[in-house]
Amino acid sequence: MLHYSCDMCGKSLQSGQQTRYIVQVELFEALDTDSLTEDDLDADHLDEMSEYLEELEEQFSDPAEIPPAHQKMRFDLCPGCQKRFVRDPFSRESTPKLKFSKN
Repeated sequence: MLHYSCDMCGKSLQSGQQTRYIVQVELFEALDTDSLTEDDLDADHLDEMSEYLEELEEQFSDPAEIPPAHQKMRFDLCPGCQKRFVRDPFSRESTPKLKFSKN
């Protein structure tokens, strides 16, 4: 039997006994395809890619440190956390607001 737990509160979710929700997140760089021109399509991008790879090598000594260009994540939620997630997916309401004095 598979065991699931809520990724927000840690509550145990028994398979088949309780409603469980799945949140799937896909993260990737936004590309503005409207800005492509004929020059972009005709250009030789090998030099640009070579420079980009050199920059990455300088920035990250270990290849494992290079952040992936595309990520997929999956989270299990209990019914209570699902309601909270739908209401406030980025937890903006629960994040304390800082108040600075006027010094």
